[in-house]
Amino acid sequence: MMIEVTAADGHVLDCWLVEAEATRRGGIVILQEIFGVTDQLKGVAARFAKAGYDVAIPALFDRQQKGAVIPFAEAPKGRDLMLASDLDTVMKDVDATVAMLAARGGKVAALGFCWGGGLAIRAAQVSDVACAVPFYGTRLDAYQIAPLTAPVQGHWGAEDSHVPPAMLDAARTYWPEMEVFTYDGAGHAFANDARPADYVAAAADQAFARAAEFIGQHV
Repeated sequence: MMIEVTAADGHVLDCWLVEAEATRRGGIVILQEIFGVTDQLKGVAARFAKAGYDVAIPALFDRQQKGAVIPFAEAPKGRDLMLASDLDTVMKDVDATVAMLAARGGKVAALGFCWGGGLAIRAAQVSDVACAVPFYGTRLDAYQIAPLTAPVQGHWGAEDSHVPPAMLDAARTYWPEMEVFTYDGAGHAFANDARPADYVAAAADQAFARAAEFIGQHV
């Protein structure tokens, strides 16, 4: 269901919320790719709700364009919206979503994809999250400005053109405590089952299993 969340500066954003189907274990904030709150991400939310988490996906483009959902074939439109956003302001929306879930009881994790993967790392620096899991997080150099204050487990395809080996190596060096998994034969968006050309089922299944175990340890 779509609800509204109010950030610290008064901005009201949409937020997709799926309540835990099993015995509630805590909360997970899913941080979007450059395509908005897509049906594919709603499917990821449903997956974790079945495992006992309240899951929320804040609409991080609402400040630029209310309700923006960009087709996967029109990535430049999403990239423009992402570039028009301000990191500190985006994190206000993330923090408001984390607080909303925390108020329902328990700890909260951040799980992000692509742009949202980088934001998940940022959440592990500045937000009140128990842990963070970036999937093929991008723009890693932009977040090498602070230490991690929460555990992070990251997943990248070995052939990810958006995250060259040198960028990932630099991130490993900057955050040596970050747990990093890479997947041979997988590129960017390897866990997105709505993008058949990019989806690698074996890598996605392994990454999601590792993420679920990691979140279960910390939330």
